[in-house]
Amino acid sequence: MQKLLWKPSEEQKNGCRMADFMRFVNKRCGKDFHEYAELYKWSVEEIPEFWAAIWDYFGVICSRPYDKVVDDLNKFPGAEWFVGAKLNYAENILRYCDRDGVAITFRGEDYVRTTITRRELKTTVERLATALRNEGVKPGDTVAGYLPNLPETIIAMLAAAAVGATWCSCATDIGAGAAVDRVGQIKPKVLFTTDGYRYKGKTFSTIPNVKEITANIPSLRRVVVVHYAGDNDIADVPMSVKFEDYLAPAPANFAYEQVSASHPLFVMFSSGTTGKPKCMVQSHAGILVNQLKELTLHCNIQEGSKLLYITTCSWMMWNWQAAALGTGSELCLFDGNPSYPDDAAIWKILEEEKVTDFGLSASYIHMLIAHDFKPREHADLSALRAISQTGSALSDAGWDFVYHEIKEDYHFNSIAGGTDINGCFGIGNMMIPVYSGELSGLGLGEKVECYDDAGKPIRDKEGELVCEKPIPSMPLCFWDDPKGERYFNAYFTVYPGIWRHGDYVILHGNTGGLTFCGRSDSILKPSGVRIGTAEIYNQVNSLPEVEDSLAVGQNINGDQRIVLFVKCQPGHTLDDELVKKIKTTLRTKASPRHVPAVIMETPEIPTTLNGKKVEGAVTNILNGRPVGNRDALSNPESLKFYEDALPKLQS
Repeated sequence: MQKLLWKPSEEQKNGCRMADFMRFVNKRCGKDFHEYAELYKWSVEEIPEFWAAIWDYFGVICSRPYDKVVDDLNKFPGAEWFVGAKLNYAENILRYCDRDGVAITFRGEDYVRTTITRRELKTTVERLATALRNEGVKPGDTVAGYLPNLPETIIAMLAAAAVGATWCSCATDIGAGAAVDRVGQIKPKVLFTTDGYRYKGKTFSTIPNVKEITANIPSLRRVVVVHYAGDNDIADVPMSVKFEDYLAPAPANFAYEQVSASHPLFVMFSSGTTGKPKCMVQSHAGILVNQLKELTLHCNIQEGSKLLYITTCSWMMWNWQAAALGTGSELCLFDGNPSYPDDAAIWKILEEEKVTDFGLSASYIHMLIAHDFKPREHADLSALRAISQTGSALSDAGWDFVYHEIKEDYHFNSIAGGTDINGCFGIGNMMIPVYSGELSGLGLGEKVECYDDAGKPIRDKEGELVCEKPIPSMPLCFWDDPKGERYFNAYFTVYPGIWRHGDYVILHGNTGGLTFCGRSDSILKPSGVRIGTAEIYNQVNSLPEVEDSLAVGQNINGDQRIVLFVKCQPGHTLDDELVKKIKTTLRTKASPRHVPAVIMETPEIPTTLNGKKVEGAVTNILNGRPVGNRDALSNPESLKFYEDALPKLQS
């Protein structure tokens, strides 16, 4: 049942950046919009006019203006955006760095703290970009990062973009094999890495992995090593140089490489749980305009804001947070475990740094609930104006928690989209209310729909999330897919000419909000009735005895049954009483169809390197199918339990 959790005051509604953009559109286009719904409707009906307004509102820096906003919206896939324009992503992101102020504050575990001013950031990016040019890196080349969430990671990304190279990255907490599966595919010339990292108070050396990665990527010419948590001894790393020694002298007049709007900027990787990760290529202009739109208009991040996101550079939220520099915001980077040495750790950092905008995942909120930790009791959060939450669906208990136990009056902005678009299909803004269980609205310029099985739009019922028209941040292509077959098969085979995202959602007719029910490939169908796994998790994970759960479908006797694996909180076990409680909860709060046929206790739930549950791997095991790329899991050893349980589940 929809419950109103927050409503903007008239001052908030009229004073936010979304309202400012609305006034800009009204004046520019002769409109008289007063509500977000009116602005959104226009943005998806007059798509070229909308993106032209975005380009001009943000004053995109370009050496050559575009001739046409988009060549043909009916080319889907294949539409070309901002045809003829020449620009550089890094030059635009660094636009606020010719003035005083802090650009980046870094906080690590054990209270490590450093700051970089705006001018220092720009100078260092230009010095590193000059070094890359001296190395022979040019447009068409690729540069990779195997790094923690450090200032140097952002500097390396911006330097690569500044010379027209394509950037990709993954975090140092993934193994060498998984890193090679990712960055090795795009044949980088230069690898940026570190000598070590810290997690839960322990120091881990990265050098053995770096040596293995270097040995398995023959395209590498240089390995640049940032000193962070290791011993700074890189003598055994081939082609290596220390970051500070690699920097070139500051150039007198650095020239940012002017590239076409559709020039490759990022390669983003899929989770890779069914084979080698897909490499999605995204463009300078497409990423720039979409990130500025989301950060500024939908999240109200701007000069005076200070953003901290719990993320790693394996996740698209790292790219998204880095773009906040282009809004004039200050970044507060955090690396490590947000609950070390205790759950108050990250909240104390928010207090000390006066963070205004905080980003976290649903799984982190659920962990706080399980620990009975109430942030408002442990930190002064008076500076906090907004929280963005993503990663997976938030339970009903989670929605109650964020307003009762964090703060009462602030904007809780649940967002979802994906690595595929480096952005959000569902996202709120300061002009519209927040209802429990819903992402507040749809993203401007994104013609999102919910389809039934016949491909017809529906409201207030589960259906497929689709996007009926192109948006600029969609991939240009997949790497090494010359005919576009893998790209087409990933999104366009079910509904020709329409992007099928792979999520089941409910699009609410009365509020315009969006509820995510689960991935299409994880939807359960016992007796042909479609059930989203999120519907089960929302109820089961709210029980105090349960730490986490995993629901999968097992095909048996010509039908499918639901098998639920439960990881219990310390001090609890899955006894008959808890099994009965789980079944009763699902029967009464969801439906009898949601009650699993089998409930088993598990010691661990498999997750991707980004922390998302891997339902597909367990589904494959229970149905006698092989599991693909185990290196894509953060805990591949966890699968042994499910393999050992299979004979019992088949009997």
